[in-house]
Amino acid sequence: MLTTSQLRAARALIGISIEDLAEAAGIAAETLRDAETSAGNADPELAEKLKRVFESRGVVFVAAGQHDASGPGVRLHSQPPDEGIRPQNLNATNDD
Repeated sequence: MLTTSQLRAARALIGISIEDLAEAAGIAAETLRDAETSAGNADPELAEKLKRVFESRGVVFVAAGQHDASGPGVRLHSQPPDEGIRPQNLNATNDD
């Protein structure tokens, strides 16, 4: 479960506007504003949409107590994950 604080922190970490994030997630900007100003856990369906966008941009969500006794948080991969070569781009020249 993602907290609204994690959502705000993730957005700040990658420097994306509310409008751009809402568009990327396929939600209304006002819905995102409401989620960021509420307290506690984010709506699960909304959180999943936002999580997909954040993770595609290198954000990692850390659960409370996952690595130590600290609370939930976010961090940024030093490099975005390598997605490999898409099937439509495969050919004999890149066949290793």
